[in-house]
Amino acid sequence: SYTTDTKSKEENKKTIESLYSLSVDIKKIRRLKEWVLLQDVAYVREIAGILQEMGADETAVANILERCPEAILHTPEEINSQRALWQLVCQNEKQLIKLIEQFPESFFTTKYHQNQKANILFFQELGLKNNIITRFLTSAPSIFYNPVEKNKNVIETLQRNYLNLGGSEANMKIWILKLLSQNPFILLNTSTTIQENLEFLQKNYFTDQEVLQLLSKLKGFIFQLNSTTMQKSMLFSKNVFKCSDQELKQLVLKCPALLYYSVPVLEERLEGLLKEGISIAQIRETPMVLELTTQIIQYRIKKLSALGYDIKSGNLESLNGTKKDFEVTYGKIQSKKERPIFNPVAPIPIED
Repeated sequence: SYTTDTKSKEENKKTIESLYSLSVDIKKIRRLKEWVLLQDVAYVREIAGILQEMGADETAVANILERCPEAILHTPEEINSQRALWQLVCQNEKQLIKLIEQFPESFFTTKYHQNQKANILFFQELGLKNNIITRFLTSAPSIFYNPVEKNKNVIETLQRNYLNLGGSEANMKIWILKLLSQNPFILLNTSTTIQENLEFLQKNYFTDQEVLQLLSKLKGFIFQLNSTTMQKSMLFSKNVFKCSDQELKQLVLKCPALLYYSVPVLEERLEGLLKEGISIAQIRETPMVLELTTQIIQYRIKKLSALGYDIKSGNLESLNGTKKDFEVTYGKIQSKKERPIFNPVAPIPIED
């Protein structure tokens, strides 16, 4: 841990000079992480040298040190160890330096080096491809800070439950790898949370097959919830749509967002739809619209209205889906509108 007491210390002149010679914007560091400049020991030239050795040019080195100035407080030995570790999953040093440029904080977190190494080897044994592991290292680095036993425990719990819910041994590996690729943060949960959430669904009359279906649809996000919030969200939906337990279950299977989003989020989205003149009956018919934010809904309704498409009288399918899905739908409605109507009694133009 580094001292952050800025009052009693002065900036390290040697550090400032070394950074200046590398064209690093010192004002930027002063503004964001001045404490780095106050440390008695720094390895500016050494860290810059390692980065250059890996293929970083002057601009890249300056950019990395501006974004993550604490890099200079690590010893060259620590950084070389980290370099060797990331090379286990990087194709070459060109790819590695590109990743460091984009995600310097992830690379320069050396505190959990042993855990990082054990987890990389565990993920490789599990069958995760190296490009997925590099994605995890940069976008979800915290999963590597866990002791490997903790991550193994979570994976074993998932595997056991998958088989208990009727999943086949043959498909289990693919299912686990897909779940992890979609949401690596599953590993930050405890085995107990996973167990409790699955039991909650079973208590609410979801069959084993339906629970498996929900797990795949929710991409593992269900493990980041708890039974209290899920219960509240389901009760809210039941009251809004005035439906039975069985009908509610079908709505949740259609739209897992009813389980995943908290009551305030669902309330806000519902309110946004009602303000646009959409009825509860329409929403119940197509609950997936609740997966979209109010801003997205407003934007899509506006675009469709400009084509003369009245959302209040039709179904809400045209609002659904990803940005790409909506653009396809919009394109179809647009071309339908622009297509000339064929007049059977109009004379057919014939060339002489």
